[in-house]
Amino acid sequence: MSRTFSRPVRAEPVEALSFSSAPAERKDSPSTGSGRTGLADSKYGPRHVAIIMDGNGRWAKKRHLPRAIGHKRGVEAVREVVRAARTMGLEALTLYAFSTENWRRPEDEIGALMGLLKSFILSDLDEFAANDVRLKIIGDYKAFAPDIVELVEHALGRCAGNSGTTLAVALNYGSQAEIAQAAAKAAAKGPITPQTIEAELDTADLPPLDLLIRTSGEVRLSNFLLWQAAYAEMWFTEVLWPDFTPAHLQQALEAFAQRERRYGGR
Repeated sequence: MSRTFSRPVRAEPVEALSFSSAPAERKDSPSTGSGRTGLADSKYGPRHVAIIMDGNGRWAKKRHLPRAIGHKRGVEAVREVVRAARTMGLEALTLYAFSTENWRRPEDEIGALMGLLKSFILSDLDEFAANDVRLKIIGDYKAFAPDIVELVEHALGRCAGNSGTTLAVALNYGSQAEIAQAAAKAAAKGPITPQTIEAELDTADLPPLDLLIRTSGEVRLSNFLLWQAAYAEMWFTEVLWPDFTPAHLQQALEAFAQRERRYGGR
């Protein structure tokens, strides 16, 4: 995939990409293994991958189905990708589930999304616990209805002691607000530096972001992990989120393994 991230012109660029089955040797310094309990050794190098899961509504529209069905199929894609993240050796997977801007959507759609969130936690929490997945929330989830807040906090507590892959879910999240709040907290403690701001971000306890993926053909960050993406590699695909599979994730990781990360150097 081109390092100039213009909008792809092919309908399914992921399927058309041809990557070597043996990823190229990494040129940068981070370790390719995780070293954390319960994690497989990473084949491709990234420790932390984030995904902007876009295209549920368009997937439904193409099939003349209600948007709620698209969101439901999107949850099924989440389930498969989270399972794959562990076997692929990722230390952290961050998913953009509900942005601060999503409150502008119709009330019935927001209600459907909240229902899916509750259903996902209830149906998958036992699997997270059994597979040593640590759940983390970034964003202000406490703005949700009390029953959802209670459910989220129960899930966080249940998975708090796990040491495998961290699943970070962005709920009521906006990166600009996160950065502003982190800067204010840093200023209250002393000098403002990149390091002191970073220490106050919601992701402070996660590995640095290595790879950011966006589905559905859109080529923008949409107020997601703006600070964290400063030196992250980016991978865009026309595939709509409900059609995104572990095979697509593997292709993204293989593309990452072939890139040379210079961090501003030569």
